[in-house]
Amino acid sequence: MPKSKRAKVIHLTKTTKKGKESTEKLFTAVQEAAEKYAYCYVFSVDNMRNNHLKEVRSELADSRLFFGKTKVMSIALGANPSRAPEPTSGISALCPHLIGSVGLLFTSRPPAIDILPFFTDWTPLSYARAGTPASRSFALPPGVLYSRGGEVPVEDDVPLAASLEPTLRKWGLSTRLVKGRVELEGEEGYKVCDEGEVLDSRQTAILKQFGVQTSEFRVRIKAYWSAATGEVTVTDEGAEEMQE
Repeated sequence: MPKSKRAKVIHLTKTTKKGKESTEKLFTAVQEAAEKYAYCYVFSVDNMRNNHLKEVRSELADSRLFFGKTKVMSIALGANPSRAPEPTSGISALCPHLIGSVGLLFTSRPPAIDILPFFTDWTPLSYARAGTPASRSFALPPGVLYSRGGEVPVEDDVPLAASLEPTLRKWGLSTRLVKGRVELEGEEGYKVCDEGEVLDSRQTAILKQFGVQTSEFRVRIKAYWSAATGEVTVTDEGAEEMQE
């Protein structure tokens, strides 16, 4: 009986014992998934958040998702046949797309009616981090400040806690306490950020204080392989990245 390809010892990289075990475990898991599932997708993530990635894993519980260690994943997919054979026909053509912070999604869900629409529509928001561009503009209106900073009607909001007034002044806002309420001085209000502006820690703190989530978590499918055809399809987003 011929030996299984996975039974061969593959020296992937120089690592510690613990790191080596983790690397070999990932290598084996990727090769096994390649033989089991009908499709393999290469994806990247905008505004990475672990809690949102956990939601993706939960939603796609019938699939396998691997993120990080692209060199190991490339070897597992057959990027270098002298080190490890291609686990299934044509899947090594995904390797050129395993660049940067990307992952692999193995699933039997088809692209057109399931995976691509799902990731196009699912873009949860979270609080922005310093160093990222603002996805929208935001300004605080003058007068009494409310907890949502004008994002909802006044009748559906509550005045900002008076104890926060010193913090707002520390962030550079011209505020004062009037009869126990925090008021923003001036007639034009306070512009926190413009769309596309790279945010600093002060701006992100203000946005979070007023419950403004501007960071959009998005999974972008770059390319996918089909077991039925043995071919790789590059998506529009993947093609644009390769041109850049």
